[in-house]
Order: sequence, then structure tokens, then C-alpha cells
Amino acid sequence: MLTKAISSITPFTLLDYPHKAACILWYAGCNMRCLYCYNPEIVLGKGTIAFDAILSFLDKRKGLLDAVVFSGGECTLHKSIYNHIMQVKTLGFLVKIDTNGSKPELLQRLIDENALDYVALDFKALPSKFQYITQSKLYAAFKQSLVILLANTIPFEVRTTYHSELLNEEDIKKMIVFLETHHYVGNYYIQHFRNNTKTLGNLSYSKKNLLEKNLSTATINVVFR
Repeated sequence: MLTKAISSITPFTLLDYPHKAACILWYAGCNMRCLYCYNPEIVLGKGTIAFDAILSFLDKRKGLLDAVVFSGGECTLHKSIYNHIMQVKTLGFLVKIDTNGSKPELLQRLIDENALDYVALDFKALPSKFQYITQSKLYAAFKQSLVILLANTIPFEVRTTYHSELLNEEDIKKMIVFLETHHYVGNYYIQHFRNNTKTLGNLSYSKKNLLEKNLSTATINVVFR
């Protein structure tokens, strides 16, 4: 019986891979339970799509799509993810993964084998708030993944989801200092929480009080999404 790890597919997007036309594969399951997560049906649900169906879809999209985004949930949790990525690369597509950084060994292997073209790494919080926000003890793994990405030449971005009940301006400033200390250079994306959306933590309204702030530094450009 074929394992069905994928919950759904977004067949076309111009927003999720920089300057490329892509599709998104949403892998079910996650090893974090972020309070602001707005994909509870993916995080808590089961896969419904076999990968053979994905390969058939992609075969018909050659020349129309440039890239495939592996997202979730947390796509790196799945035992089959390495083979899935390698098969997509064989088809000639660029590959991006969206990850919480909890599987640094897999990340290193994929980089070593030139299987990835772009990575989006979620920076949930610094240790003082990480466990509460993510309901996990995976900060050390995240930090190792960041170090791996910084030590390689693969293009990647760091991004944080901001909810005003969970993080404040000082938290973000400290996170920027942390990135600077580790010699991260480039865009740091702050994604404002989508209000009026069902979440795992049943959170209330989040204020977009950072929009008026200039948080960029000489080496890090803070971009709001």
C-alpha cells in the first residue's frame, strides 16, 4: 500500500518561491504545535494523496512550473521525503523546502547532495519563549539547522510569524541581534499573524504594531509580509 503523506497541493503560486512559478506540496503532520498555527487540519491530519499522483501532476507541468515547494506541517518529518525530493529533482524542477529546522541531519544530507535550491527557515523565538510558542523542545535542532545553512552557499531566508500576544518589539530586536551574531545577512521576513483565523492556540486579535517600526540594521533588512 502506498503511503499518503501529502494532505493537499497548491497547483500554482508566484509568491512562495522567489521569482519562480511553483506548486506547493502540503505534508501532513508536525512535531511542533505552534499556538499561532493556522493549518491545524494539516498539522493534526493525515495525508490523502499518494506521491505517484504528484509525479503524474508534475510530469504534465513541465515547462509550466519552475519549482516545487515542500511545505506542511513539517515536510522533513516524513521517512519518504528524501526520495520524494530526489524524484522531483530528477524531473528537472527546482526544490524549496519550508522547515522549522528540526531535522538538521536531513538538511545537511540534502545540501551535500545538491538536492535543494532554496530553504525557508522558521525562526519561532529565542529560548525564553520557544518552548511555550511551539509546545516543543526543538530549539537546539533549529539552531543547528541555521548554522548549517550559514555554513553553506545555498540561498535561504529566515522568517518569523508575529503575534502580539506571543512576541513583542523587544523580542524581535533580540532575534535580529541573534541573527547578526551568527553572521546572517540579508532579508529577515516578519509575517504578521492572520487575524480571524482558526489556530491551534485559539489566539485572540493580534496587533500589527510593528509595521511603523524601522527594525532593519546595516546587515539585516527586515521585510514585513
